[in-house]
Amino acid sequence: MAMSGVKPTEACMTTYNDIQKSKKHRYAIFLIRDEKQIDVEKVGDRNNDYNDYKRDLMQKDGQADDCRYGLYDYEYKFSPDGAESINRSKIFLMSWCPDSSKIKKKMLYSASFETLQKAFVGVHKVIQANDESDLEQNAVEEILRANDRK
Repeated sequence: MAMSGVKPTEACMTTYNDIQKSKKHRYAIFLIRDEKQIDVEKVGDRNNDYNDYKRDLMQKDGQADDCRYGLYDYEYKFSPDGAESINRSKIFLMSWCPDSSKIKKKMLYSASFETLQKAFVGVHKVIQANDESDLEQNAVEEILRANDRK
C-alpha cells in the first residue's frame, strides 16, 4: 500500500482489464477522489487518438493545472532490420503532475502512483510527465520503442 493510503477502486481494475485484455478502450484517465481513492474519470474509445488522450489528461483545478494518471494502449509500426514492418501495441501508465500544479496535489499523486503501478500488472512502461514536452507523442513513442530490437 502506498504511504498515502489511497487505493484504486474496483472500477479502475475493471477498466484496466477492459484495456489490457479485451481492448475495449484506447485509454483511461484516473483521478484521486477525496484524497482516499483512485477512480476512473474518463475512458477513450478505440478510435480516439493520442491528442484526445492529452486533452483529457490535462485538466485544471480552478486556475491551476491538475494532476492525473493515464493508461494508454499505444499502437505503432515496428520494422526490424530486413524484415517486414509489424504492428506493435504497448500499454503505458503515466503520472501527469505538471510543475505548475498545487504542491499538495503533486505530493498526493506522487505518493499514490506506486499503488496503481502494482495494481496494473502487465503495463509495459511507466512514464512520469511533469511538463508538456514530456507528453509529446514522439517523446512517449521514443520511450516505448527503447527496448525494441533493431
